[in-house]
Amino acid sequence: MAETVAGVRERIAKAAALAGREPGDVTLIAVSKTQGAEAIASVIRQGQRDFGENRVQEAAAKWPALRERHPGVRLHLIGQLQSNKADEAVALFDAIHSVDRESLVAALGKAMAKAGRRPDCFVQVNIGDEAQKGGCPVAGLPALLGQCAEAALPVIGLMCIPPEGVEAAPHFALLAKLARRHGLAGLSMGMSADYESAVMIGATHVRVGTALFGARKEGG
Repeated sequence: MAETVAGVRERIAKAAALAGREPGDVTLIAVSKTQGAEAIASVIRQGQRDFGENRVQEAAAKWPALRERHPGVRLHLIGQLQSNKADEAVALFDAIHSVDRESLVAALGKAMAKAGRRPDCFVQVNIGDEAQKGGCPVAGLPALLGQCAEAALPVIGLMCIPPEGVEAAPHFALLAKLARRHGLAGLSMGMSADYESAVMIGATHVRVGTALFGARKEGG
């Protein structure tokens, strides 16, 4: 059963209060991948303005028309990005949460220079060291951040997706520690099942899909 935007925001506010944080310091990203325009518009009408998509092509197919009808929406790319889609991503998204390798850093740097547009960037960390997942290895983070600086990417924080089926909090705490170590304020972490825990540990951006839209469609 999907919750209202207000209901999710209330949960965020309670978790923030327990951690001595301001609810306004947490950006709720409604994950709209696989969702049609009607479902997205319903969430926009509830006051939601930040949305997350996994694929450049899917976002390009549905968001230009939605943005025309609903100005002021901010679009976040939260899925893996192929280097050859960097130009499209820079043109379409306001934030890219999945910067995770040197080739992508180089492609994004060139795309931003060419477009004169600089979306916020998060470096994705493979926090659970999972072979099947994207993300920079923890040990490789200092080098990748250095490459981001050389390419003039506007990196504002780190992002992670903890392993499934285990307690997420220790992985969130590790990401927060890494962000502090590198002087980064942004923490993109926490999804429908664990966003309250993420907020208590310092998340600045939570990516919530199922709680807002209901169970995902098959194949999504």
